[in-house]
Amino acid sequence: MSILVDKNTKIIVQGLTGKTGGFHTEQALAYHGTQMVAGVHPSKGGTNWTGSHGESLPIYASVAEARDATGADASVIYVPPSGAAAAIIEAIDAEIPFITCITEGIPVMDMVKVKRRLEGSKSRLLGPNCPGILTPDECKIGIMPGNIFKKGSVGIVSRSGTLTYEAVFQTTNEGLGQTTAVGIGGDPVKGTEFIDVLELFLADEETTSIIMIGEIGGGAEEDAAQFLIDEAKKGRKKPMAGFIAGRTAPKGRTMGHAGAVVSGGKGDAESKIAAMEAAGIRMSESPARLGKTLVEVLKG
Repeated sequence: MSILVDKNTKIIVQGLTGKTGGFHTEQALAYHGTQMVAGVHPSKGGTNWTGSHGESLPIYASVAEARDATGADASVIYVPPSGAAAAIIEAIDAEIPFITCITEGIPVMDMVKVKRRLEGSKSRLLGPNCPGILTPDECKIGIMPGNIFKKGSVGIVSRSGTLTYEAVFQTTNEGLGQTTAVGIGGDPVKGTEFIDVLELFLADEETTSIIMIGEIGGGAEEDAAQFLIDEAKKGRKKPMAGFIAGRTAPKGRTMGHAGAVVSGGKGDAESKIAAMEAAGIRMSESPARLGKTLVEVLKG
């Protein structure tokens, strides 16, 4: 089984008529028939988008209109940073159950407003500044390369986009495959955290092991480690491998991701590694050994 998305997921695209949105929509449509059902643009409602290979999707003036016309239960957002928060809020107001925002560079205060709007809503947000989510052979939302995936048993959750692909590629090469890979994004204020995804993987019978990839900055990894410790006491535990990116980053400096800043002795790689190890996660020395580390855990 997958988590969050499967072959029945119907997706609308906010930002379809832009270069990025159009390109990745073509890629999604080509991936095992992912159901991209419509685009949204406030001034282009009633027109059609046509892809470079003849693909065609209707465009609606609003998310609510697109949802009503197509029965969509997911949205993916490729809107530029200045308008991305408004696009997320429009999807929340339209009660889209699952929203994925790929956009990088959304102002933190904009995301604080989004986070407030999410509270008590019927929507779950993945991202922003994330590569999206992919369930092998069923559904691709975002920018992950579908060709490296293989249906299997490993659940992957990561703050780093690039290392998400690395974990996928390695678990494919090791013959394990994936149930679902989720890139939660590296921004300090985002919709879905490690704990949210780990909860879903622990509850999914077909996910028999998990890879968790964190980064320096913030306390999400430590929080997730405590969650795993608490769940293990209840008898819910699965074999896990992990990695923390940014071990050599200088303290006090933001490295790429807005959330990857270490301050006040918190959020450094060592504290995260120690917390994850205490939760029973086998930590890989290098991102190049994630697959092999998980195999070693499974072999005992």
